[in-house]
Amino acid sequence: MSLFHNIRSVINRAVLSDIRIAVRYYSDQPDESEEQQKPIDPTKDRTKIIPLETSIRYLQSDAYKTTYGDKPVWFLYRRNHKGGFAPRKTRRTCIRNGIISTGNPCPVCRDEYLILDPKNVSLLEQFISEYTGQILEPSKTGLCQKKHKELLVAIERAWDQGYITYDVPFREYDYSLYNTNVN
Repeated sequence: MSLFHNIRSVINRAVLSDIRIAVRYYSDQPDESEEQQKPIDPTKDRTKIIPLETSIRYLQSDAYKTTYGDKPVWFLYRRNHKGGFAPRKTRRTCIRNGIISTGNPCPVCRDEYLILDPKNVSLLEQFISEYTGQILEPSKTGLCQKKHKELLVAIERAWDQGYITYDVPFREYDYSLYNTNVN
């Protein structure tokens, strides 16, 4: 008897699911998702393309100086996370389908005028350590993984094309501290 009920319930589910699919595909009524689409907030819309020249002018403007001051764009950024310790990896991306999808986007995603390009040297130099000449980690800068990869590509291209020189600071040592024979 229980076998009969199991077979009957499986058949009913299959028939009902086929009917639901047919109703969904052949219905003249609009979907619920089409009816309830909200207008996009213009502050979160990232589909507009900003030219590189505008970004370079923005980095020299008074608006940039009042927002960031003399510090790098990532300096005042603090990431929201659960618990006492920040996770080692940053989020995958802040922008999905051209819209900011998080409440606290990374420093580059939040400001639409910051464009990672090899010619935008003043922005790229903010992500290079002045002491070692290496690219700063995303856990320090707070960049999402997608923008960090774009940053790596832009810095490598800037080094290859000669926009940024690859300099390691020269260190002078006082060898008299280590070797007593040298005067």
